[in-house]
Amino acid sequence: MPCPALPDGFDFTDPDVLHHRVPLPEFAELRRTEPVCWIPQSGNAAGFQDEGYWAVTRHADVKYVSTHPELFSSTLNTAIIRFNEHIERDAIDAQRLILLNMDPPEHTRVRQIVQRVFTPRAIRALEERLRARALNIAANARDRSGPFDFVTEIACELPLQAIAELIGVPQEDRAKIFDWSNKMIAYDDPEYAITEEVGQESATEIIAYAMNMAADRKECPAKDIVTTLVAAEDEGNLRSDEFGFFVLMLAVAGNETTRNAITHGMHAFLTHPEQWELYKRERPATAAEEIVRWATPVVAFQRTATQDTELGGRSLRKGDRVGIFYASANHDPEVFERPDTFDITRDPNPHLGFGGGGPHYCLGKSLAVMEIDLIFNAVADAMPDLKLTGDPRRLRSAWINGVKELRVSTG
Repeated sequence: MPCPALPDGFDFTDPDVLHHRVPLPEFAELRRTEPVCWIPQSGNAAGFQDEGYWAVTRHADVKYVSTHPELFSSTLNTAIIRFNEHIERDAIDAQRLILLNMDPPEHTRVRQIVQRVFTPRAIRALEERLRARALNIAANARDRSGPFDFVTEIACELPLQAIAELIGVPQEDRAKIFDWSNKMIAYDDPEYAITEEVGQESATEIIAYAMNMAADRKECPAKDIVTTLVAAEDEGNLRSDEFGFFVLMLAVAGNETTRNAITHGMHAFLTHPEQWELYKRERPATAAEEIVRWATPVVAFQRTATQDTELGGRSLRKGDRVGIFYASANHDPEVFERPDTFDITRDPNPHLGFGGGGPHYCLGKSLAVMEIDLIFNAVADAMPDLKLTGDPRRLRSAWINGVKELRVSTG
């Protein structure tokens, strides 16, 4: 049955919803009245040939689903809550090769290998190089005459360069990764005129690019992360195709999400000038976590019930899809005091912007926090008087809280 707490036909995964806003009032109503709520979908709207999904909106319930993979699978229907209605089932199933869409024990095996990339030592080794890059990005933007787009000139640059540094992609190839990753997620936005087929072709391009890198390192090992991950497959490393899918995941999880967090963070600072003044004055270490909570770049992922179970007082059937809405959890007043206030001194801040815990908790959290800290320190130093010159233009998407353009000026 439709949820009585929502307008008739309202669907949190309708791309037109996020195109205009994050539906925080509707999330609040569900948390209050029906925290696990059935959202019907007509026909094959999400690409899954079913009748809808359960929307999970409370912080505690999102964490519960995230930390019980034996009850809620990432593999059965993948973690992506909505595809294009024309997608073939084979194309959905092919995505099970991505770490994001695996369940234990296969997920455990692959994650134990790729987490070598994200050790504290590996991240610390990047810090000074990324600091220099952040300073250079901000200085180049400052020296432009007139207004500019914060997304393309600042927000997208450091995440791309960080990925390139991390896995050894030549810097001159970063534009290819940017273009391919944009096409992978932009098929819901008519401005890009990207079809599902083009998105799939772009995913194939990234995988092929990464597999060629892996093949090169197997032939000629080097002292880099790629060699560490793919050399000597029989000694517990990645196959070339597994490395390809790992880079595919990084292109979205390590690029799109951090880029959008940075963009939303800048917009939040410039629309809350007292917070920008506080940041410039004190540079609190808590700022990056609040930026991620406030932005929540991934609004939702999904799981699929592996058996009949109960959640939030509702009876779920085996095979039901379950949408875990991080954007709602991150505004839950049971967890956050004044959740609708942007407060860069918030501490503690148990937000779920990096996932709800469990096996899929974000591998690259420490890198993302470092990038956010570095870029905002650089912007505050180079452009302390930055101003908005227009409203953000939002991405039309089913599950990404994205901004395509944010016009700003240094004068």
